[in-house]
Amino acid sequence: MPVHTVIDSPIGPLTAVAEGEALTGLYFAPHRRRDRLPDFGPLVEPGELFRAVESQLRDYFAGRRREFDVPLAPRGDAFSQSVWALLRGIPYGETRSYGQLAQALGRPGAAQAVGAANGVNPISIIVPCHRVIGADGSLTGYAGGLDRKRFLLELERPEAEDDGRLF
Repeated sequence: MPVHTVIDSPIGPLTAVAEGEALTGLYFAPHRRRDRLPDFGPLVEPGELFRAVESQLRDYFAGRRREFDVPLAPRGDAFSQSVWALLRGIPYGETRSYGQLAQALGRPGAAQAVGAANGVNPISIIVPCHRVIGADGSLTGYAGGLDRKRFLLELERPEAEDDGRLF
C-alpha cells in the first residue's frame, strides 16, 4: 500500500510516494496530467526512506549532490522503464534530446514514444526528465512547468563544463 509525505523545496512542495522500502513517485504541486496520477495512499510522518529523499533533495538544491541513491521502484511498462533508465544515465549538467535517447535505445524513429515515456516519469528530479530537451535546444513540456525545468537546468549548469551541450 502506498504512503506519502510532502517535502518543501525551492520549487514548491513535492509529494513523495513510497511502497515498501522504495520511492515510487515524486510529484510537483501542481503536477501536469493530474488525472493520470496514482493513489498516493495516506499521508504519513517521514520515516527513514522519506528522510533520505528529503536530505538528498536538500543537498541537490544546495549544489552539494549530483546523483541520488535512494531505492526507486517506478511503475510503468517495459519501454517506459528503459527510457527512465536512460534518463538516470544523463550526467548532471548535461542534456539530451528525445531523438538522442531514441537512438540510444536502438529505435531512432521512436523520439515521440520517448517523449511520451519521459512525460509520465513518476519520479521527477531524481529520475532527471528535466534534462531532456528538443532537438533544436528548446525547452519542451515538463510536468512541473517550464519555469521549474529552467530552474533545474540552471541549477545544474554552473557545475557543467562547456562540452557542446544542446542547451
